[in-house]
Amino acid sequence: MINLPPHLIQRAKDTREKGKILVLVTGVFDVLHKEHRHFLQAAQKTGDVLLVGIESDRRVKAIKGADRPINSQEARKSKLEAWRIADAVFILPENFQLPSQHEELIKTLQPNILAVSSHTKHLQEKARAMGLIGGELRIVYQYNPIVSSTRLIGDQKK
Repeated sequence: MINLPPHLIQRAKDTREKGKILVLVTGVFDVLHKEHRHFLQAAQKTGDVLLVGIESDRRVKAIKGADRPINSQEARKSKLEAWRIADAVFILPENFQLPSQHEELIKTLQPNILAVSSHTKHLQEKARAMGLIGGELRIVYQYNPIVSSTRLIGDQKK
């Protein structure tokens, strides 16, 4: 069972009950840059309430390597909250790597839209999970390989 803060689940439920469009975004968001901001702004425009789930420190290490994250999950969460784009920012569970866990998150929050960028992995699986709840996977932003956290970190190490 996926463990999410009760207030987050209630926020999602209240949004749906009011007939508003709930948008979900997930990602690492380690070293924030303008492309993150543009992506989140594009996601925000697709609905009424934007929820952003960030990967835990443990998951970031598994995804990006032992020297990541640069910023802790709490620091990443605080920085995203300070941007005031998302209506709520939360840390995804540490055991969030299996498709079934992604599906459970989607079934629990029941977003109308799962907003992604063009380079998001596992698009077909995510689209299928959204289809199970009558939702939509929507590519809201074209990935810009020139500006990425991994590239910025690499440039700083040179």
